[in-house]
Amino acid sequence: MSSPEPHGSSGFTDSESSAESLEFQEHQYTATRTSVATGEGGGYNFYTHPARTSVLDANGDLILDPTLRLGPAPAANSTEMDYAAAQGDMANVWRTSSGSLPSFSRAFDFFASEPTSATADDDRFFVPSYLKGSTYVQKLEEAYNKKLEAQKEVKRSKGNGQDISASGLSATPLPAGAHRGMLHTVLERAPFDDADSLAPLPRHWNTADMWTSIEVMPNMLGLKFSGPKNHHERDHEASAIRADHFMPPQCGIYYYEVHIISGKQDDTTIAIGFSARGASLSRPVGWEPETWGYHGDDGRCFTGQNIGRSYGPPFTTGDVIGCGVNFRDHTAFWTKNGLMLGSAVQDVPRSKLYPSVSLKKHGEEISVNFGQEPFVYNIDDMMNEQRESIQRAIQRTDTSHLEPGMNETDLIQTLVLQFLQHDGYVETARAFAEDMKLQKEALNLNPDVTVDGVNIKDDEDANNRQRIRQAILDGEIDQALKYTDMFYPQVLQDNEQVYFKLRCRKFIEMVRKAAELSMKYDSKRGGEQEMDLDVNGSHEWGVNMDTDGGDHRAELTKLENKMLKYGQSLQGEYAGDSRKEIGKALNEIWALVAYKNPLKEPQVSHLLEERGRVTVAEELNSAILSSLGKSSRASLETLYAQTSVLLEDLRKDGGPGAFVSLQDVVDSIQQFPQM
Repeated sequence: MSSPEPHGSSGFTDSESSAESLEFQEHQYTATRTSVATGEGGGYNFYTHPARTSVLDANGDLILDPTLRLGPAPAANSTEMDYAAAQGDMANVWRTSSGSLPSFSRAFDFFASEPTSATADDDRFFVPSYLKGSTYVQKLEEAYNKKLEAQKEVKRSKGNGQDISASGLSATPLPAGAHRGMLHTVLERAPFDDADSLAPLPRHWNTADMWTSIEVMPNMLGLKFSGPKNHHERDHEASAIRADHFMPPQCGIYYYEVHIISGKQDDTTIAIGFSARGASLSRPVGWEPETWGYHGDDGRCFTGQNIGRSYGPPFTTGDVIGCGVNFRDHTAFWTKNGLMLGSAVQDVPRSKLYPSVSLKKHGEEISVNFGQEPFVYNIDDMMNEQRESIQRAIQRTDTSHLEPGMNETDLIQTLVLQFLQHDGYVETARAFAEDMKLQKEALNLNPDVTVDGVNIKDDEDANNRQRIRQAILDGEIDQALKYTDMFYPQVLQDNEQVYFKLRCRKFIEMVRKAAELSMKYDSKRGGEQEMDLDVNGSHEWGVNMDTDGGDHRAELTKLENKMLKYGQSLQGEYAGDSRKEIGKALNEIWALVAYKNPLKEPQVSHLLEERGRVTVAEELNSAILSSLGKSSRASLETLYAQTSVLLEDLRKDGGPGAFVSLQDVVDSIQQFPQM
């Protein structure tokens, strides 16, 4: 039964209120605007607007408290202000560096205080214990980190109109008095789409999706019924509220708990469960279609009608009630004070279902835990049981039909051997093949049967590809380019992106070498100062160190000059390239020169990691194989990719893919100590 009144206190429709949900995708663009800052072009200025004439003196100057240190116009921090406004944080838009507001705004000085825990923790990322390590949460965390990085970019942009590169790295600070002009970096948030495959976890109650007479606590987790004490005229009514996001099926199992803070003894009319977005909020959860609820006054479970069935004991003040949905088998269950009450619903529909609670009597109060704190019920064990059940089913799978004539061990060994040969590890492949033969001979119980081994032939292309790979892994990019031009001259011409990445990697290796030499030089300088005088007062050691240090300094200077010259050449070569990915890559590597030692800077040190060499080597190897008419990926890589896609498909509706991941398999492999 739907209600003619609006569901939310704000009067928004469901579609409007859903658009206000927290998003994990942000699109950034920049627009340079100087007219507002300079007043040119008849730009509007907040402080000189006629509505503000009451704060101007006879000369038209602002009458402001000197302690505010507020500039003549708010444009100095306009980027931060734009971002705050885009986030809906208008309370902080006009806060000054001292934390106060202008004197003419003292009536709103309470805005200048630090945000309460409700707003401060609103965006805090949390992972319920039972979801730790799941693929779904890993993706959520990646999206959250991207969001944080976008916010950091905005913060780094304030001051001196500092520019932001496409890579998110701030430019070198300008000297005092210099100015680049006003740069506004605006973060656009696309409204969350319920159809998005990566739905966020519920975080708090949704004040735009609630009925009247409910008071939401400042932390957005607590609720209190504030309706009239006389309920004789509204026995069949209640006030319900839904969470800000639906329960993501990708979790496999979703679970939350409610603490009953206050309720009438033996007559707690609180209902806890879940509901669809369009369900009525004016009656107890479970009484209306598309709602399911466990009621405290009688312990009955209601599933879309006001006639329920006996399920569990009543609950009242001090109890903790948990509600969970198993999307794999479409069942719903409740818990009380850490004890499982059993499955109550056997046919949970495939739709977007929101955690929901309804209150009915004056003084009833609850607090919800969506996973920000440890649960009373051990939901982790239930999740582990589901994972183990699926893993046992995987172990029972017969692989003999995948490749006729091969058992599971033979198939795995063949895949590994083909991978080694494909990627050019010829010597390793030969040693592995010999080991395979020895194993088969040891297991052979019939001396009359000859065990055939795998013959690894010398492959000229494999040897050449291994030379190129090894050169890249050693950081010798010039050598790799030389070998590639010598053995496969057409590859780099036909694969411009690979060639560009090799060029960029060369610059990175030059920066890395210069940084390492600088560290070595600084270390020896420290040693020189400590050993400047020996016990006899002789200066001979210091003289030797000065000479040696001078050689290192000259070598470093030469390398740095060569590095800068190459970087400028690379930048100039692609100056006219309009592709965003090219510009972003160049900005990223060029930012390395802004730091004295980029190896010690967390913002950029990842660019210098040796694993970046592996990525470039693999891309070049794939390009060479494609030029030879061979597959660019080994069979093992193809199998891994196909399995990932299949698991993702099985994860969407809460199927078996929600409980396992390829990383689980990798982590379960026993690792032997290296010799």
